[in-house]
Amino acid sequence: MAEMMKITVITPEREFYSGEASMVEFTTTEGNIGIYKEHIPLTAIVAPGILTIHEAEGKREAALIAGFAEILPEQVTILAEVVEWPEEIDYGRAEESKNRAERRLKERSAEIDVARAEAALKRALVRLDTRK
Repeated sequence: MAEMMKITVITPEREFYSGEASMVEFTTTEGNIGIYKEHIPLTAIVAPGILTIHEAEGKREAALIAGFAEILPEQVTILAEVVEWPEEIDYGRAEESKNRAERRLKERSAEIDVARAEAALKRALVRLDTRK
């Protein structure tokens, strides 16, 4: 059995997750990262991506949009701006957001904030990626 570590994910509204896991994976501004117990201390900026928590019972996935992570040898704490389990996501709304962002990026008119549209597209795609 793999060594377990403490994983805590907190949002401004609630404690999203607290438990033991053998590994946690998520996306940072530097790329994807996978953390096992005894990892060197590290802080990271979270980028939109899938949060994967490897529990003894199996994997759990969530859409992790933004935040910060503190990685210590015995625990990982993620302070998330937005994180959602698949059952909490309104997939119709995410699809509409994706379509709207793609339309805005295609138009490239002077009034469109390209960086904002690209960020909206990435958030929508992450949410849609959690759909099984």
